Amino acid sequence: MDKSDYIIYVDESGDHGLDNIDNDYPVFVLSFCVFKISDYIANAVPLLQQFKFEHFGHDQVILHEHHIRKQKDSFSFLRTDPDLRASFLAGISKLVEETVVDIFAVIIDKKKLKNKYATPDNPYNLSMRFGLERIHSFLLGNSQEGRDVHFVFEKRGAKEDDALELEFRRICDENSQFGYRDIDFGKMKFKPVFADKKSNSCGLQLADLTARPIGINYLRPSQPNAAFNIINTKIKALKEFP
Repeated sequence: MDKSDYIIYVDESGDHGLDNIDNDYPVFVLSFCVFKISDYIANAVPLLQQFKFEHFGHDQVILHEHHIRKQKDSFSFLRTDPDLRASFLAGISKLVEETVVDIFAVIIDKKKLKNKYATPDNPYNLSMRFGLERIHSFLLGNSQEGRDVHFVFEKRGAKEDDALELEFRRICDENSQFGYRDIDFGKMKFKPVFADKKSNSCGLQLADLTARPIGINYLRPSQPNAAFNIINTKIKALKEFP
């Protein structure tokens, strides 16, 4: 088995439902964080570990953008100490800034999607297709033809995970760009991997920090967004749809 030099961690922001759209956040964002495995081992993992030991004294806390933003659970201390909060948020910014990663992101504007199409496709499925297409081209340009490439997703539940895997494989199977078949090698073999929420995956935690700032920048581009400014330096491709 010829393994790729790259690994991709995927996370989302917003829900992909079209029935009850949140007016405050009417978008769905899928962020693909593409790491060269050598960089992931030598750069991303040590930086994240260092950050955790610096701020918590251990590495068992799992960084969740939502929990950090809402200052709850392991991050409730952010409510009470302004100096500690400033130091922590500066540390998060430094962590993302120093991490070597290429980001491929897709933003689906759900209101525009519903207005444009009588029977719109599921935003998650659209995002997956757009993301896989762009990453496929990137990997071909980096001599990964014929290799196994793993995409790591966070588990959401058996039903949801089965649906995601089915769509992932359907896209790869039907799109002639990929030449993917489960029983042979096309130009590349894309393989989904599902990680438990408690797996403490470095890549998934870093991906989790990237998705929402991208969505906020799309919705409110004139609003100061320090997190997006850092993330933007790492974005290789950003697809807005429709």
